Amino acid sequence: MLALAPDASSRKAGSKLGAAGPWSEAGSSGEGTVWGLCKGSGSKPYQTVVDIADASGPAYKCSCPSRKFPCKHALGLLLLWAGEDGVVPAAQPPDWAGEWIEGRRRRATEKRAAGAAGASAGSGDPEAARRRAERRAERITAGATELEQRLADLLRGGLAGAEQTGYGLWEETAARMVDAQASGLAARVRELGAIPSSGPGWPVRLLEECALLHLLDQGWLRRERLPDGLAATVRSRVGLSASADGPPVRDNWLVLAQYDTADARLTTRRTWLYGAESARTALLLSYGAAGRAPELALPVGLALDAEVSSYPGAGQLRAALGEQFAPPAPAATRPPGVTPARAADRYGEALRDDPWLDSVPVTLDRVVPTPDGDSWQLADADGDEALPISPTARSRPGLWRLVALSGGAPVKVFGECGHRGFTPLTAWPEGPGEAVSLC
Repeated sequence: MLALAPDASSRKAGSKLGAAGPWSEAGSSGEGTVWGLCKGSGSKPYQTVVDIADASGPAYKCSCPSRKFPCKHALGLLLLWAGEDGVVPAAQPPDWAGEWIEGRRRRATEKRAAGAAGASAGSGDPEAARRRAERRAERITAGATELEQRLADLLRGGLAGAEQTGYGLWEETAARMVDAQASGLAARVRELGAIPSSGPGWPVRLLEECALLHLLDQGWLRRERLPDGLAATVRSRVGLSASADGPPVRDNWLVLAQYDTADARLTTRRTWLYGAESARTALLLSYGAAGRAPELALPVGLALDAEVSSYPGAGQLRAALGEQFAPPAPAATRPPGVTPARAADRYGEALRDDPWLDSVPVTLDRVVPTPDGDSWQLADADGDEALPISPTARSRPGLWRLVALSGGAPVKVFGECGHRGFTPLTAWPEGPGEAVSLC
């Protein structure tokens, strides 16, 4: 529940409201909703209601003036509901809660119906859709051809010239890729612009990224010759969207980790799931406008009885969350782990299907966070293998939570393993204990 908090102060304030003292008329339904009145500083208590049954994630409504989402009252209500049995009894919602719940469910139904109608209308003229797809493919091909010329010019003039020209050239090139409707190429070009003068060894890193971008260009220009799975991966990397057309897989999905990344335009939330029966790992992506958190929020350590459908592409783990059959509940299982050497092997194997992959999700079993000079590594407690912790993870508070959880003893750690090292996201103590988020 506390993982839903937007910041540390909300988490602390919500924890204080997780007791029965300030609450009255609290109740819950079997459909995954909970409500209550919380005494505040004013004469009227705050009306708080939470709906956790929707597939898009928990939703909150509170009459308090807070602009945080969820507010401390919603967090406190969830903690109260998850605490002692009988504190929040089963009941029918009062009018103020029932109206909000009914309105939210009605709008969700209307939205699904509108989406289905729009999809039906859009599929009514397949010939027009084919022509639109062909025109976009032509624009992307023109953009990829131009990008190949710019890469050739860069290498012909020498990498030292990239440091002198500055970021403006890359931003201009990225804008041309956006005009060509190749958002994936544009994003990779912008990343190139940040490499010159980024520290020792930047020419090597720039050359590596130029090679990957060249490979992506050539993959697009020769996509008809590629296997279907690799061609789908190239289309995705270039920036063509696709629908999750894989067959729905129902499982008890453990929420392994959830974290946000943001830029000037978009906030992206990544949620990793593990299927207890299928042994599959799936990645959910949700988006919010800059400065706003995405709607989908799944607390780490809970499990979902739900369906997920995979996106096309060789080795792709992205999936879409489908129907949920029950509210999230505490998980009784943990994902199986591997050794550091096997984790590195998995990343190498994944690169054969997707050469542009930065990392793969891996659970390490019985590892100990260990200092390594100015860096840190995760060392195998039963062998002589180790994985370096990535530079980005070394600057986060989560590293110290991991060290404190371990205390020199082995722990199980889930994270992302790639060419920059291992980024820990969630950890479990060796004995009984709940998952600890490191994000």
